[in-house]
Amino acid sequence: MNYDLFTNMTGEEIFASGIFGGLVGAALIAVISVVLITTYVYVALAWRSIAIKLKYKRPWLAWIPFANVAMMLQLGGFHWAWVFLFLIPLLGTIPLLVLFVIATWRIFEKRNYPGWFSLSLIIPKVGSILYMIAIGFVAWKKVKKRRN
Repeated sequence: MNYDLFTNMTGEEIFASGIFGGLVGAALIAVISVVLITTYVYVALAWRSIAIKLKYKRPWLAWIPFANVAMMLQLGGFHWAWVFLFLIPLLGTIPLLVLFVIATWRIFEKRNYPGWFSLSLIIPKVGSILYMIAIGFVAWKKVKKRRN
């Protein structure tokens, strides 16, 4: 096998291919950044709206990364200090995820939506998309009162 990829290329061709590769990499980083920022803004707006509808005193906490999880735990009936489980690598994340799913279950039921929407968090691959759809419904769709 011939591993000399650049032996038949001139210096200008090597330079041009390097520039092209750098531009493709920069474009990819830009696209990923836009997607991540848009997703963050959407989720923060949705949770802020949910917090306002549940009459939470500090709905602006939805915009602060660590504090938004504490807010969601409080909305779900847990103490905010459970958020410090983040500080225990790996072992703290699993119980915090369980608490978060239970908290979102309770929040969804408070807003008269099925609590099982919160299980979308644990579905592999498509779960995050389903979760974003669910919080969009809970945040902005008009709710009809359930008959008991």
